[in-house]
Amino acid sequence: MQPISNFTLLQLKARSQVYTLLSGNSLSKRHGEGYDFSEIREYQLGDDVRKINWNITARMGRPYIKELYAVRELSVCVAALLTPSLLFGAEGRENIRLKHDLITHITMLLGYAAHHNGDLFRGVCYHGGRSHATPPTKQLYTIDTFCKELHGRDVREGQTDYAGAVTDLFAQLSRPSLLIIVGDFLQLPDLSMLSQKHEVVAVIVRHHHERDFPSIGEVLAKEPGGGTKHLYGGSRTAQSFKAALAAHDAKLAEHFGRYNIRHTVIYTDEEPLGKLARVLG
Repeated sequence: MQPISNFTLLQLKARSQVYTLLSGNSLSKRHGEGYDFSEIREYQLGDDVRKINWNITARMGRPYIKELYAVRELSVCVAALLTPSLLFGAEGRENIRLKHDLITHITMLLGYAAHHNGDLFRGVCYHGGRSHATPPTKQLYTIDTFCKELHGRDVREGQTDYAGAVTDLFAQLSRPSLLIIVGDFLQLPDLSMLSQKHEVVAVIVRHHHERDFPSIGEVLAKEPGGGTKHLYGGSRTAQSFKAALAAHDAKLAEHFGRYNIRHTVIYTDEEPLGKLARVLG
């Protein structure tokens, strides 16, 4: 009997959690219009005869039509930004997962939630100078296939240009969408253009050692691009790293606040469910 793969474990976990994420609510704070009742009114010349309500027409002796609100499905797009820094972590410890795994888990939760709500889902993965996207879909198979592709990417292959990804997303998304961008955001993005058209949510994934950078002394570290390197991580190095990351994240928060972009930070030692539910409303 073959062991269950890491991807399958993530998949099973996400499917069991998605109902908690929804809790009867939509993913978006901006509710789309639906087939909701508007009014019953007397037929007027030029009205669409297909709207005639024959039961009321027969009762009243003259034609009446039933008006409904216009329809607009919610379009959900999850854009994953893959970089070599997603491999930050340590091997050989069961309670540690990489940021890459966490991005896959979050994407699965959002994809399954969109499917459960009957919303259109679109997944886009940016990796180095390449991108991989699904067409807008309501099919669970397409969502699973996208997540498997995302999880199987070797993120060591190249750095993703955030500015190029933003430009591509603006060109690809023709209709207003709930756009959820997932990455470690160690680059400063400019999401102002996207926020003018879409409801943008930023999900920042971080390894818990980036939050609590330890003083580890001399270590032999594996580099994302291959090879090893001797590093010394004393207390001064740890303090410098924390200060630099805090300054970077302050700029991120200022940018998100300026353009009304909701955001959350999820660490690899946390379950993403609670924070996703809060940031999505």
